[in-house]
Amino acid sequence: MYFQYYLMGIILLPGLILATIAQIKVSKSFSAFSKVTASCGKTAAEVARMLLDQKGLNDISVIKTNGHLTDYYDSKKKVIALSSSVYNSSSIAAIGVAAHEVGHAYQYAEKYVPIKIRQAVIPIANFASTMLWPLVVLGLIFNFAVFPGNIVGDVLLWCGIAVFGLSVLVNLATLPVEYNASNRAIKTLQLTNTLTQEELNGAKQVLKSAALTYFASLVISMLNLLRFLLVFARFRSDD
Repeated sequence: MYFQYYLMGIILLPGLILATIAQIKVSKSFSAFSKVTASCGKTAAEVARMLLDQKGLNDISVIKTNGHLTDYYDSKKKVIALSSSVYNSSSIAAIGVAAHEVGHAYQYAEKYVPIKIRQAVIPIANFASTMLWPLVVLGLIFNFAVFPGNIVGDVLLWCGIAVFGLSVLVNLATLPVEYNASNRAIKTLQLTNTLTQEELNGAKQVLKSAALTYFASLVISMLNLLRFLLVFARFRSDD
């Protein structure tokens, strides 16, 4: 029995290793190219503003937010928030990150289908995670400590499967959105001659490293779902 629990923990290990590698790659690539100043001489905030204006997205503000690589686009507030290490920087890395966030603004403006799917799934997943986690814990208690194999426990464990399943769905919806935003960023920087070809290669490395973190999140969510399914199967086999 204890071996089964160890196995369930080991299942998650490849995802954790991948996530660690992805984070190291992001840190290394951003650190390396944050030291290389782009020949255009513009700051990341200026580039973001320029790219937004070219698409007629004058209603979107570019602001500074605290933290390191905490950049995001808020479609409701119409705000692109650039982190302290990005906003005033003229580095290749900073401009690549800023262009990526502008890529998200383009997606919303063009009603890009995957981002609509992601926008619809995330609130459902957040609600499910909040509401169902207590039921998941109760399901484990019912099956393990009180009434092994009972119907109530099974139903509650199915709630857990739903939580992890929705997490996988969110990450599946997120992956194409993030890759597309990065592709838009590189294409736009190239078309506007904001970065030279050599500088674009550096920006690509930064954005590819960042994209790997989203892939790692997907892998971890899938392994978590598998792990919970194994827990469920083990309790059912004890029935």
